[in-house]
Amino acid sequence: MAYNFSHLKEKAKNIEEWLKKEMSGIRTGKAMPAILDSVQVDSYGSKMKITELASVSVEDSKTLRITPWDMSQVKHIEKAIATSTLGLGVSADERGVRVTFPELTSERRAALVKVAKEKLEESRMSLRTLRDEVWKDIQAKEKAGGMGEDEKFRLKDEMQKIVDGVGKSLEEMFGRKEKEVVGQ
Repeated sequence: MAYNFSHLKEKAKNIEEWLKKEMSGIRTGKAMPAILDSVQVDSYGSKMKITELASVSVEDSKTLRITPWDMSQVKHIEKAIATSTLGLGVSADERGVRVTFPELTSERRAALVKVAKEKLEESRMSLRTLRDEVWKDIQAKEKAGGMGEDEKFRLKDEMQKIVDGVGKSLEEMFGRKEKEVVGQ
């Protein structure tokens, strides 16, 4: 009897996507528009993302340019970035908003690596929980008489290969982010 691992693969992909998104939100000192994804702007009576109000482009390695579609939103965007916990410099001018990325101190780099490790550990825990759910499902199917013990252990090995591959991918994502933060 073949076991359907599509549920495991789909959930594992979601874990990878989550970690990728979290890692993109960790500031490295290089200007990256993704850092602003978490910033919410009070605009038009509701909270909106910056990308819903303006275009964001990289001006140089340490500067982003935010060009609002409605110039009356410049002050709102500037205020939202200034009050965020991102530690970015922000200033308004006639073309929109400039966001500058200050140099990272060694203490800040260490703190960012620690945050990245915490995110990695969260994703590992989710992956372990997912693996345990699938293993329980396989064991339940064996108890119900749907497969023999040899088949159960073959499926366990197959499941572990999938989990190991995803785990390796998560480690690689962390390794790239660590290099990016420390190797500036």
